[in-house]
Amino acid sequence: MLVSLTGAGTSVGAKAAPTSRAAVDGSPSASGGADLSGPRKTINVDRIAAEKAGVSLDVLQLATNAVSCGVASGDLQAPPTLTLIDYSLPSTRQRLWVFDLHTGKMLFNELVAHGRNSGDNMATRFSDAMESRESSIGLFRTADTYIGHNGYSLRLDGLEPGFNGHARDRAIVMHGAPYVNEAVAKSNGRLGRSWGCPALREAVARNVIDTVRGGGVIFSYYPDPAWLKSSKFLNCRTQQGPAYTVATRAYTVATH
Repeated sequence: MLVSLTGAGTSVGAKAAPTSRAAVDGSPSASGGADLSGPRKTINVDRIAAEKAGVSLDVLQLATNAVSCGVASGDLQAPPTLTLIDYSLPSTRQRLWVFDLHTGKMLFNELVAHGRNSGDNMATRFSDAMESRESSIGLFRTADTYIGHNGYSLRLDGLEPGFNGHARDRAIVMHGAPYVNEAVAKSNGRLGRSWGCPALREAVARNVIDTVRGGGVIFSYYPDPAWLKSSKFLNCRTQQGPAYTVATRAYTVATH
């Protein structure tokens, strides 16, 4: 897989979104997803807003390349949203971002908890094993919602066996939790921890879930050497088909 960067760039026409915890826009574009039709397929991300909100541009590139690979390989339909979680950051940081892949706009920048056995403030251990109570990394597809023990929740399908393929069996879901807020982080030096779920602030959980459900993608990142080396989405083997372009306000990333 070759990735080329050009300085000219392709503007998505979206203003940089604020980095507050509130949603900038209540839902993805009515078009239903990124423009992945026609001879040139495009995923839009506002790189400038992302960087201002604390996103590592290297991690963002991994995420968008993974999505491009997933669509090219047929593992994904064109997703309307990308949720990026950077578990290399402390839990006290707003380390979850949601992007509308049609407009490029950043919709949310939020706190997110990790599994209790993954670590304290810093997550360092990840697993796909039953009862591990650790978070999982890799690419997920969002599914349906339900009301459960943790209230309004979103089921996730892990797309990477060995890293997140047991997400359904483990009941790894997105939900709100009272232990995810700035007061807890300030008092304890970390957020409370889940049993492996990406838990959000209760005040915003429903809005985030309703924005990303039903075919969005979640890219959960940690610099795990085994995953970086073996992930099919990070080491794309799709050789045929049209090029996929990640259009940003600063650069165009063409994946062939």
